[in-house]
Amino acid sequence: MKNVCGEIKSLRASELSGLEKLAQKRLNPHRVLSYELARKAIALANQLQIQIALIITRDSAVEYVIAGTKNRIYLPNLGRYRLDMGRLRRLRLLVFKPYLEEKAKSQEIARDLITDLEKLRLDCLAVISSTADALPGAMELVYLEPTTHRPQMMSSKSRPSVELTHKTYRDVSSCDIDFNEFVAEIEARLIATREKSYDTSKELALLVGAYTDPMKECEASMMELEELATTAGIEIVDTIIQRRRDLDPRTLVGKGKLEEIVLHSLDLGADLLIFDRELNPAQLRSITNLTELRVIDRSMLILDIFAQRARTSEGRLQVELAQLKYSLPRLTETDTGLSRLTGGIGGRGPGETKLEIGRRRARDHIILLEKKIEAISSQRGRQRRRRQERGVPVVAIVGYTNAGKSTLLNALTKGNVLVENKLFATLDPTSRRMRFPNEKEVLFVDTVGFIRDLPKELINAFRATLEEVGEADLLLHMVDVSNPEMMKQIEVVAATLEKLGYGDKPRLLVLNKSDLLSAIEVQMLSNRLNALPISAVTRSGLTDLVQTVQEKLQAIFVGQDPGRFLEIEQIPSLDEESEN
Repeated sequence: MKNVCGEIKSLRASELSGLEKLAQKRLNPHRVLSYELARKAIALANQLQIQIALIITRDSAVEYVIAGTKNRIYLPNLGRYRLDMGRLRRLRLLVFKPYLEEKAKSQEIARDLITDLEKLRLDCLAVISSTADALPGAMELVYLEPTTHRPQMMSSKSRPSVELTHKTYRDVSSCDIDFNEFVAEIEARLIATREKSYDTSKELALLVGAYTDPMKECEASMMELEELATTAGIEIVDTIIQRRRDLDPRTLVGKGKLEEIVLHSLDLGADLLIFDRELNPAQLRSITNLTELRVIDRSMLILDIFAQRARTSEGRLQVELAQLKYSLPRLTETDTGLSRLTGGIGGRGPGETKLEIGRRRARDHIILLEKKIEAISSQRGRQRRRRQERGVPVVAIVGYTNAGKSTLLNALTKGNVLVENKLFATLDPTSRRMRFPNEKEVLFVDTVGFIRDLPKELINAFRATLEEVGEADLLLHMVDVSNPEMMKQIEVVAATLEKLGYGDKPRLLVLNKSDLLSAIEVQMLSNRLNALPISAVTRSGLTDLVQTVQEKLQAIFVGQDPGRFLEIEQIPSLDEESEN
């Protein structure tokens, strides 16, 4: 009975026996369906006055016999069957309908079955009708194949997709296609289309944003998610934005919209859904169960970027700690094997589930990582105290990710810090000394960039690194003045500094990339924000910046050792140097 499922509770033993006999049949692998099997299935469907479905494997064995109702078939969970690279599930669905005079109902059933075909990525769907004398009648064959036109459902970013092809045969015997060759050809074309459309060496993802904000803010947030995905090495197949009055507490977008998204992602060959919002454990579980796709959220994506880009042992420890803290409440039983209890001596009684063992080990590892990071924090504290004893002032460069902080550090100190036009190019703090003609020094520290909705686990894990900001005498708040979301980014950085407890630190607002705007625009923004315009790339404005930094430090340390700082006139002209 393990192969028989569906609406079987009301069936008699003899009727169940008839279904079990269908489960024992094997098909010719070169045929979609044999007439003999169709005849027996149609006869049973008419006898019981229900629909009967067979799910057949690629080697032509009957995997499931499904008893439906008069008007509907409910398929079992096929999640354990993995999709191959051709995007088909290696299963075909055969549906046998009893003879009905109500023709309108059969059309409605066909739409439901086609949705199953698309969502489950079946090899094909064959619907066999019954004649009035309970024999197999016409057969409709439906299958997926690649198309070169853009689908109309979502945004204009959608690339070549798949389309449904319908073929109608007078009866089962008139369908003479070689099924193995037929499916192999479809899969080969699906693979070729996918490889032509995308960089298949990368993960293909569909980005999903559910918002209650105005559309302008929604689009800006989605653009940032696209940048994050690109930085993580992900190929974006499409983006979907949904504005709602209230977000659905279970799936954010609603169950109907989620099913639409799943079909679209499968059409485009996406393996991954990325939501532009932090999903709570219940939402992550619900969406994953409903889609059977890999699902991550914005926080998981940022954590993945940090994991890819962490270079030092300290950075890797911090990222691992953040990932563990984020994952711990989201650990769940993904299969029945995890629910088994440990046994044997010392493991009797209620015991401890494997899931709980996993959680306990995660907690133990978190404690170990926190101790290691605390030791690193103590070492950094000793280094900072030595710097203070030598009287070297510290200027920390902070700001939104990709604002040009590392470029500025290199320009000021002739350093070689890695510079990339990507988010989070810098994770580990980098210090460089700036020495002047009278041998006085200032230490500039490049720090990790901030971003909206930065995971709190990441902030906590990087607290030892961000202590460099707390110990700085002055903060240079770098802003990408060419970014249309500049004001929002300024607010995010200010809010993050406040959250870290550094909101009252002296800071200087610096408008970087000013060479990308007109002189009038730069002047207006500088006056409005009381900020200093520069270009770290062209090095314009750097002399004014260093002079202002010196003035700020002198103002901060009035009454302290005056020999700690340079006189302003001793600062070399960085602008002139850049022209040589």
